[in-house]
Amino acid sequence: MASKSERTRCITCDKEKRAVRCEGCYQLFCYEHFTDHRQALSRQLDQIEASRDLFRQKFNEQASHPQTSSSSSHSQVHLLMRQVDQWEEESIKTIQQTASECRQLLIQNTSRSAPQTETNLAKLTEEIRQTRKENDFNEIDLKKFDEQLKQLSIDIDKSSHMTVQQSSTTLIKKLSVVISARKLLSTTSISNNTKWKQYAVTVAGGNGEGNQLNQLSRPYGIYIDDEDQSIYIADQWSHRIVKWKSGASHGQVVAGGNGEGNRLDQLNHPTDLIVDKNSDSLIICDWGNRRVVRWPRRSEADQHIVISNIDCFRIAIDSTGDLYVADWKKNEVRRWKEGDSVGIVVAGGNGKGNNANQLNGPTSIYVDEEHSLYVSDHHNNRIMKWMKGAKEGISVAGAYGQGNSLTQLSYPQGITVDHLHNIYVADSGNDRIMRWSKGSRTGSVIVRGHGQGEKPNQFNCLGSVTFDRKGNLYVVDSWNHRVQKFDVDSN
Repeated sequence: MASKSERTRCITCDKEKRAVRCEGCYQLFCYEHFTDHRQALSRQLDQIEASRDLFRQKFNEQASHPQTSSSSSHSQVHLLMRQVDQWEEESIKTIQQTASECRQLLIQNTSRSAPQTETNLAKLTEEIRQTRKENDFNEIDLKKFDEQLKQLSIDIDKSSHMTVQQSSTTLIKKLSVVISARKLLSTTSISNNTKWKQYAVTVAGGNGEGNQLNQLSRPYGIYIDDEDQSIYIADQWSHRIVKWKSGASHGQVVAGGNGEGNRLDQLNHPTDLIVDKNSDSLIICDWGNRRVVRWPRRSEADQHIVISNIDCFRIAIDSTGDLYVADWKKNEVRRWKEGDSVGIVVAGGNGKGNNANQLNGPTSIYVDEEHSLYVSDHHNNRIMKWMKGAKEGISVAGAYGQGNSLTQLSYPQGITVDHLHNIYVADSGNDRIMRWSKGSRTGSVIVRGHGQGEKPNQFNCLGSVTFDRKGNLYVVDSWNHRVQKFDVDSN
C-alpha cells in the first residue's frame, strides 16, 4: 500500500512533513492524513461490498425463482413468446393460402384444356373411321390426318407443361431469437449517490469548428459502442458521421463526408444515429434530407433509405428491433416495425400544444426495457413519459414553466435513463446536466455549467447525453464543437 517515508509536502494539508506515498494513487500523505486516506479507501470498499451483497441477493432470487423473481423479465418473455406464436400462425396461414392458390391454378388449367382436346380427338376418330369405311382416301387424306394428330399432341403438351417453381423472394420471414446485453448501466456503475467530476476531458473535437478529422462542426447525436468504447458522432454541419476510437486524437468518417446532398452516399445535417448490432449497420437521422437511412458498417454493402418524407430529429431502437423516430414538425413520435411502410404514432400526434397528449418540438427520445418512451419536449420545457400503448404521457421532469430552479428546465435536449429509472437531462438553456430520480418532482444538478464558455466546466448549447459501461458521463457540447467526458468521482 505505502512506500518508504520521506520528508515532503502532504497532499491534504500541504505541510512539509515526513510523508508516505500511496502506491495506489501515488500521492504523498503525512501520517495523520495517510490514516484518513486509508479510512476513505475502507469506506469505498464497504460500498463495493454492499453493492456486491445487493447483486448476490438479486442473483440468488433469480436463481431460486427463475419464473417469479422478475415480473418485468417474465412479462417480457411472455410477450416474446406471443410474438413467436403470432409469427407461426401467420406463416402457416401464408403457406396454406399459397398452396391453395397453386392447386386451383392446376385444376383450372386442366379443366379448361381437357374438354376441347376430347372433342377434337373424337372428331378425328370419326373422320378416320368414315374414310376407312368408304375406302376412299389417298396421300393427301393421310397427311391431313397425321397433321391433325400432331396438332392434338402439341395441344396436349402445351396444356400439360406445368411446373411448380420456388421463387427467390422470401415467402415468410425467418424468425430468430437475438440475445444481447441491454444498454443499461450495471448496479455497480451508477447508484443514486454517484457523483461526477466537474471538470471534463475532451474526447472528440475541441480543435475549433471545421471538417478536418480532428474537428467537429455543431455535433449533435452520439452513440458509444460498449465493445471498444468507440464514439460515433453525428457531425451535423460537416454532413457526416465520424467514429473516434477511445483515446484517439482524430476521428474517421464512417458515413457521408461527401458534401451536403441527397445522394445515397451523402448526408444533409445529420442529427442522430444508432448502431444496430444485429445488421451491423448505422441507422442515421438524415434531418436535412427528411429521411432515415441505413448505412452498413461493411464498406462493400450499400446504404439505403429506411424511412422517407419525415422531419426526423432523433431516433431510438428498442429490444425487439422496433425503430422510433421523433418528428420535429408534426410534434409526434412514430414506431416502425420491420417491413412497416407508415409506422404508428406512439407519442403526440395531436397537434402542437402542452396538453398531456401533445408535444411541442420533440427532440431526444429514449426507450427503456419495458418499452416506455421518454421524450424531451423541447418547447414545453419538460420530459414526458409515454407508457407502451398509452394515449397520453405523464410529465417526469420539468413542466413548471421555463426557468432555472430545480423543478424547471429550459429547452431540454438530450436525455438518457439508467437502470434505476433515474432520468438525465441536458438542460441546454441553463447549460447544465440534471438528474431526476424516479417519481421526484425536483431534480438535482450533477454537472453545473459555470456560465456559457469553452472551459472544461462550461458548455455552449448542449446536445446529446449518455454514459459508457463504467458510468462515465458523455456530453455533446454542440457550439463548442466537442464531446466532453465527465468521469465518475470516486472520492
